[in-house]
Amino acid sequence: MKPGIHPDYRPVLFHDVSANAFWLIGSTIDTEKTYEHTDGKTYPYVTLDVSSASHPVYTGQERKAKTEGRVAGFNKRFAAFTSK
Repeated sequence: MKPGIHPDYRPVLFHDVSANAFWLIGSTIDTEKTYEHTDGKTYPYVTLDVSSASHPVYTGQERKAKTEGRVAGFNKRFAAFTSK
């Protein structure tokens, strides 16, 4: 390998904010944030919106609040077109 062209591979703390789950894994991702993990060490920190801990496909739980909101919005918008 050529020296000086590869990014640093180091432990990085990933945080799924919707499930409040943490993973400490090796990565080359570039981040300026740091966070102190439960082991007392400070690691580079990356937040995630969705991961396998919070995605409905992996958890088996559906999120019905958004679906109901979409249906209600559709019914509200097109209520005038229904026959009475």
